[in-house]
Amino acid sequence: MLATLTRGALALTLAAALTGCGYNDFQRLDEETVSAWAEVLNQYQRRADLVPNLVATVKGEAAFEQDTLARVIEARSRATAIQVTPEMLNDPQAMQRFQAAQGELGGALSRLLVVAEQYPSLKANQGFSDLRVQLEGTENRITVARNRYIQSVQSYNVLARSFPTNLTAMAFGYSPKANFSVANEAALSAPPAVDFGTSK
Repeated sequence: MLATLTRGALALTLAAALTGCGYNDFQRLDEETVSAWAEVLNQYQRRADLVPNLVATVKGEAAFEQDTLARVIEARSRATAIQVTPEMLNDPQAMQRFQAAQGELGGALSRLLVVAEQYPSLKANQGFSDLRVQLEGTENRITVARNRYIQSVQSYNVLARSFPTNLTAMAFGYSPKANFSVANEAALSAPPAVDFGTSK
């Protein structure tokens, strides 16, 4: 009788442990992060694909700042040269390099659009106007995709670090995933510098 009760209690304990181990949750959340990451990459690629048309349209403006155009072209080249692999999700240094390259491209494009404001003929160009709207829409899509990725990584990482699912994480090698971060958190607290003078 005692042996039967012990076996029953052991079976009940084992069933409860397997139910709360989180293995299936790791599978689901891992797939969610991969899917969310694919959407981030899709939107970054969309932005990169807009750059050649934008540069070609701006080049039509004879006096346009060549330095600004060169920065956009170089930033796009660096951003698209990074080899994106599924392993990047688990490599914080690779994620930082990718994020820095994308940030550089975003900054160069922002500078290009600010400088373009100084050229009335360019502002009046319908092709440039259409590209600008597409670029702004893409930046919004990037923000949404990044937010979705950040949330999915947060859910995954909470599971990987919480007890008792952290035991499953250790047993099956589910380490926390790298997430997007702010490149310069101190700069966010400083008010932006506004210069209405001529660009340098």
